[in-house]
Amino acid sequence: MSSDLEPREFLVISRGQWDADKSPEEIQTAIDRFYAWHGEMVAKGVMRAGQRLAREGRLVTRERIVDGPFAEAKEVVGGFWFVRAISLEEAARLSADNPCLACGLQYEVRPFEPVRASAFALTSETPKRS
Repeated sequence: MSSDLEPREFLVISRGQWDADKSPEEIQTAIDRFYAWHGEMVAKGVMRAGQRLAREGRLVTRERIVDGPFAEAKEVVGGFWFVRAISLEEAARLSADNPCLACGLQYEVRPFEPVRASAFALTSETPKRS
């Protein structure tokens, strides 16, 4: 039987770009601190590794496949990893310790939907109806 106090995984999505006024040295320091911080969290079992995303990509639609990425700079997704926490609030608090926040990046923390997709359920893909 599952308990509400059992940790579950949350997806952390790295968004944005480095602050334009930060020097490469300041950014590299934040990156080095991130890898040390993340390594500690992985060793504790609080986080799992993810991946940085390459600059190139493709957008696949029902009409065609076109080169990308397509997001505005503030929406750029740079990578992802996973955090284990009891709640979304705890996962967000853990992510708030990320050293790269100081240089302009931001992090979207999302829980996984526990049930399969359904056209009859309200989900992140459901359009707003008036």
